[in-house]
Amino acid sequence: MTIITTLIFLLVALYLGYLLFNKTKVYNSLYEKYKDIIDLEAYKSNIIKETNDSISERNRILNEIQIQIDQVRIDYSMKRQLLENLVREIAIFDEQSEIISYGLYKPHFDFDTSEQYKEVLLSVRDSGKEMIKLEKAAYSSTTWTVNGSKAEGKKQTKHYIKLMLRAFNGECEAMISDVRWNNILKMEERLLKVHDAINKLGETHSIHITNEYYKLKLKELRLTHEYQDKIYQEKQEQKRIQEQIREEERAQKEIEKALKESEDEERRYTKALEQAKKELEKAQGDQLQKIQLKMVELQKELEEAQRLKQRAISMAEQTKAGHVYVISNIGSFGESVYKIGMTRRLDPMDRVKELGDASVPFEFDVHAIIYSENAPEFEKLLHKEFDLRKVNLVNNRKEFFNITLDEIEEIAKKHRSDIEFTKIAEAREYRESIKIRSEREKIVTSPNTSVLDKIPQSI
Repeated sequence: MTIITTLIFLLVALYLGYLLFNKTKVYNSLYEKYKDIIDLEAYKSNIIKETNDSISERNRILNEIQIQIDQVRIDYSMKRQLLENLVREIAIFDEQSEIISYGLYKPHFDFDTSEQYKEVLLSVRDSGKEMIKLEKAAYSSTTWTVNGSKAEGKKQTKHYIKLMLRAFNGECEAMISDVRWNNILKMEERLLKVHDAINKLGETHSIHITNEYYKLKLKELRLTHEYQDKIYQEKQEQKRIQEQIREEERAQKEIEKALKESEDEERRYTKALEQAKKELEKAQGDQLQKIQLKMVELQKELEEAQRLKQRAISMAEQTKAGHVYVISNIGSFGESVYKIGMTRRLDPMDRVKELGDASVPFEFDVHAIIYSENAPEFEKLLHKEFDLRKVNLVNNRKEFFNITLDEIEEIAKKHRSDIEFTKIAEAREYRESIKIRSEREKIVTSPNTSVLDKIPQSI
């Protein structure tokens, strides 16, 4: 009985196991078949989570990249600013940089001669030596002791002051010896920076170069520059006077030559006329008429010789008589630039040709030649009228003006109504040169850029 029961139990268990196995198999099969539908919500949640995680990661990466970009931009901006500062610093010490970059120097002194500048300059240098001697050039704001000794501390302080002044004076001497018309403003700025830099080095010992001594050195620098400038002006004035003397000498030689030639001509025609009169007394018929016609011609030649003689005498007597000329040179100086000059030559065109011989690439065009019994005064009047329109505002010997011909004519005719002006500038050589050049080549110009122009303001 027990065995049968056990067998029945085993059979039932096996049957139930079989059923359970089949059920599990069917379940698994159905689950595998429909699991996407069954787990759709879970799948959806998983996709959303993965997407959000991916977006978060990419946002994190983008934020890191943006932070890096911002940092690069900040670094770039700082480094470009540093470059700009360095360019300015270099420019201060660059002797060849253009004065335009720093504006124009305004004179601080107004002495009449270079000798006066020299005297004041020597006085300033003596004052500097006196300040050093009286210990007013530099000072220490702290009383130092060395190993408890004030005397040793004072000795060391004097030693440091001497070193600082030696460094400062050395820089000053270098700047003063190198100062030129085109770097004075940079030298002023450089002097200030040197003063500040040396004072900063002296801060550890509380030693300072006084502002009074700095200002004295600045005064010496400016005086040196203006002294050089005054010497230049005086040399230019001497050149002007020498040129005027040479022009007067040339004019005088021309007058003397013209006077001699006219006197020779007068004697020759007078003699020829006297000879013709003698021949006339003996002439008859056709010969008589020929001699009479000859005498008329000789008389005209004699009168012309006498006129030229009188003109030469008049020019010799009137030392201010001469011609004021108005000329232009478009090829050399451009449009609306005219030279207003004066000459005492008998033929003023000699002077114009002389100006155009070697100093400029093209010949001058003549717009007016005006005779005046006081040519220097008339020239001075025109120059004064157009003083603010000078091309060269530094050298008065350069008589070029940036004006129109109508303006010159208007002023000139207020004083001389009979003046004739030629308005058209032929500029033949210049215009022909342009034509030839355009046929030969195509001109390509490139902008002149600096190191800062080659990099952008920002990125």
